[in-house]
Amino acid sequence: MATIDPVPEILYHGTRADLRVGELIAPGYTSNYGAGKAASWVYLTGTLDAAIWGCELAAGAGRERIYIVAPTGPVFDDPNLTDQKFAGNPTKSYRSRDPLRVVGEVAQWEGHPPERLKDMQEHLARLKEQGVEAID
Repeated sequence: MATIDPVPEILYHGTRADLRVGELIAPGYTSNYGAGKAASWVYLTGTLDAAIWGCELAAGAGRERIYIVAPTGPVFDDPNLTDQKFAGNPTKSYRSRDPLRVVGEVAQWEGHPPERLKDMQEHLARLKEQGVEAID
C-alpha cells in the first residue's frame, strides 16, 4: 500500500459530528457507515462533492458538517472507491490510520438534490441486503 504523494492541499471530512478546530478525528470510534463497527481507518477526500456525500450519508441525527482536515500521518488511497469503483481515484478518496486534525469548517455548501440522495440511499440499502459492507 503506497502513501499519497503529494497529498492534496485541501482535504475534507464529511460527518454529523460536532467538532471544533484543533480536535482530532481518529480511528477506533464507531463508523458512520455499515454495521457501526469500530473504524480502523479515518476517511478524507480532496473533493467537496465526496465530502458532501460523506456527511449526507453519515449515521446519526446531528447537523451535516464538512470539516477541512490535516492528516497527522501517512495517507493512502481508499480501496473502497479507488480502482474498484472509480478508476484513477477521481473522487480523491483517501484513508489514514492516524488522526485527522480539524483545521476549519466549510460554512456554506449545497447538498445533492433530494432525488439523487434518495437513489444513493436506496442503492446502499440494496448492498446491505446483499451483505456488502460499505466501509472496510
